[in-house]
Amino acid sequence: MLDHITLHVKDIERSIAFYEKALAPLGYIAKAHHEPTIGFGVNDGTPHSDFYVSPMDDAESSPVTHIAFLAPDHEAVEAFYQAALAAGGRDNGAPGPRPYHPGYYSAFVLDPDGNNIEAVVDWSGWFEKR
Repeated sequence: MLDHITLHVKDIERSIAFYEKALAPLGYIAKAHHEPTIGFGVNDGTPHSDFYVSPMDDAESSPVTHIAFLAPDHEAVEAFYQAALAAGGRDNGAPGPRPYHPGYYSAFVLDPDGNNIEAVVDWSGWFEKR
């Protein structure tokens, strides 16, 4: 089980603006402020953040990471996709079913640094058990 993920980015301000908009449909907000690192998490009234963006030490590096965020339904996946594109992301797979597992529905967007960000409906039923 993961507690949190930190994504290193080239332009911290650009990435914070991107993720604030792209993750809003999934219920994520900026919560932990350890400037310049910012933590995002679900808006559940706690300070816990499970996704952080932090500036890269070497501006010449090219990060390519895949992160999948849990979405409660198809509509949230579609809203994430539209919000991420409007925030400056690039299409990497429009919302729709995927052949990975029965019930797997997701969308992929590349963030401003080229990281592959996914919103996925949880096909295992875990989301409903929270």
